[in-house]
Amino acid sequence: MSTNHILFDGIGAKVFIENLASQSFENKPLASVPYIDRRILAARSPPHVSFPHPEFLKLDLPVGPGSNPPVFDCSVEKLDFKIFKLTTTQISQIKDNISKSSKIAKISTFAVVAALIWRCKAFSGNIEYNKDRVSTLLNVIDIRPRVNPQLPSSYSANAVLPLGVSETCEEIKNGPFSKLVEIITEGAKEITHEYVKSAFDLLELNRGIPHGDYMVSSWLRLGFDEVEYAWGKPMYSCPVVNHRKDICWVFRDAVDGGVGAMVALPAHEMDIFEAAFHDFFASI
Repeated sequence: MSTNHILFDGIGAKVFIENLASQSFENKPLASVPYIDRRILAARSPPHVSFPHPEFLKLDLPVGPGSNPPVFDCSVEKLDFKIFKLTTTQISQIKDNISKSSKIAKISTFAVVAALIWRCKAFSGNIEYNKDRVSTLLNVIDIRPRVNPQLPSSYSANAVLPLGVSETCEEIKNGPFSKLVEIITEGAKEITHEYVKSAFDLLELNRGIPHGDYMVSSWLRLGFDEVEYAWGKPMYSCPVVNHRKDICWVFRDAVDGGVGAMVALPAHEMDIFEAAFHDFFASI
């Protein structure tokens, strides 16, 4: 399956797939009626931007009727593709270590994996080490439960926003790993109803695109493999290889229920990333 975020996000895709699967049964109604009124997320009039929103690169392009979206020519590089796996045992061990030195009430698997990916990626590029350089990680946040009133679970459109969290290279490399997990965990709490409205108002006034060093997108809770067709459930579901070196997808591993992280990088950057990944587990 291939889709576009202009049409819907991962959860919207799940709604579509559930309805598609329902039609494989004889005389079965749709699993849910898609909610497609996008005006519910329209910008306010007049727009009121109340947050800085560093997660968006400001393009200063014309907006409104008759304006066209920006076109970007992306350079095509030869990339290596690898899936880095974390077993349930490894994830539990990391969480146990973090709980000894952190006050996080609930340590999520995503925060642990995203923090590790961030640490490995921060130094994989052709960047001279500068302890004061700030690295920004983008996470993808589902806003359905964060707006007031909450969006219907069957909202079939794009209802995610990027969230940027930042830290200096010195802290990423030499600081406690638990701090990175805390930054990701606490950062997600910033996505409130007012923050969401402010973000859409910003995009109404000034076209922008997500801006950061790297993005981690989670499939951990999408549940595509839980959709039941007349002939049964899928054996497995995961993202396919994509030519994007600035995004990592994380998803459930089919073998032991752990987590897989799909990474695409030029060969020399992949070598550095992989070495940092294995060094992390050698040190815990």
